[in-house]
Amino acid sequence: MNKAFSVLPKIAAISVFAAFSLPAAAQSAGDNIVNVGWFHLRPNESSEPLTFTQPAAVGTIAGSSASISNADTLGLAFTHFFTDNFALTADLGIPPKFKLYGGGTLAPLGELGKARQWSPAVIAKWYFGDKNSQLRPFVGLGLTRVWYSDVDLSQSLQASAARPAFGGPGTATANLSSSWAPVANVGLTYNFNEKWSLGFSVAYIPLKTDAEIIGRNMAGTVISRSVTTLTINPLVTFLSVGYKF
Repeated sequence: MNKAFSVLPKIAAISVFAAFSLPAAAQSAGDNIVNVGWFHLRPNESSEPLTFTQPAAVGTIAGSSASISNADTLGLAFTHFFTDNFALTADLGIPPKFKLYGGGTLAPLGELGKARQWSPAVIAKWYFGDKNSQLRPFVGLGLTRVWYSDVDLSQSLQASAARPAFGGPGTATANLSSSWAPVANVGLTYNFNEKWSLGFSVAYIPLKTDAEIIGRNMAGTVISRSVTTLTINPLVTFLSVGYKF
């Protein structure tokens, strides 16, 4: 009898150890996860030649083009799991600032301007594995709304758009079109424990933006208009730390 009672603590200890050894549910139906990290945006850009619609006689600037810089910013994502495998993510963050540089016949102008890009996205994701998997790859497809703010043209571009030949000198501003765009997303999550995880993903956004540059003389009268189309198609990487609640 004493021997039997002496075995009980050992069995209890083994049971507790086994319980701690069981994988905790990392992501399951009803869970919410917040990720904070670093967005890196790398445009795969091209552009149409700059074309003047006013004065119409100027026409297209042959050989003109533009390139767009990379950008980095703080990212925030909120994910809700509807099942153990299906989730919906809202991607947000501080709008990154891109710089635009002249190419071809516009290269002597150097930097043409800068702007902030707003592109919140909603992405539906399918996670492979089960809720107890430590490593969970995923694929996703979603939609983003893209618009721009803080558009600031360089002095060199303003001088060119409002030059004396057009009735200047003066200043210039730019309008960038907004649009909806699809988002293709792949990535993986590594779960350290039930609460904390590390995430990495890559997203591709097929994106075009129409730009109009308006030159004005010192009296504010419009003296030139020029247009171009920028193909941006950014590749977006997101490295983040996640917390489940």
